[in-house]
Amino acid sequence: MQTLLRAIFIIFFISTSSNADSGNKWNFYAGMFDFSDEGKKSNLFGIQHINENLYRESFLGTLQPVTGAFITADNAGYIYTGFQIPSKSGALTFTPSFTPGLYSEGDGKDLGHVIEFKTEIQISYELSNDSEIGISYNHISNASLGDKNPGANSYMINFIKKY
Repeated sequence: MQTLLRAIFIIFFISTSSNADSGNKWNFYAGMFDFSDEGKKSNLFGIQHINENLYRESFLGTLQPVTGAFITADNAGYIYTGFQIPSKSGALTFTPSFTPGLYSEGDGKDLGHVIEFKTEIQISYELSNDSEIGISYNHISNASLGDKNPGANSYMINFIKKY
């Protein structure tokens, strides 16, 4: 967990090439993993890369690729890649996403399979041309790939920055 936190701070504070037109966004987030399971809830910290230049228009809207990872205080971890569909209205952006990934339970909750699927909704507020603050909620499930599928519900506070 300390390694992930160091990486987040290094990327955030040392990256001096702030260029709002680069198309690269980083989402730094922290929250509560599986808040609905009193016995297994745990703090989580994560980072996600959003590449606005690789978007594709579809019947759903603008699809943007995302890749990220999080780790919990119980050393559970999830690494993922998928897409998000941002919808902007003034200073607010509503962003649903779908990101399949690989889960390791560490000392945390057994989700039943290494392959898990994360669906998320995020609402963010534009602070400036290159930064936003938001809240998000996600659900992780293995879609019954494993013998059990308990799932996990999490909420986070997000800071999104263009670099």
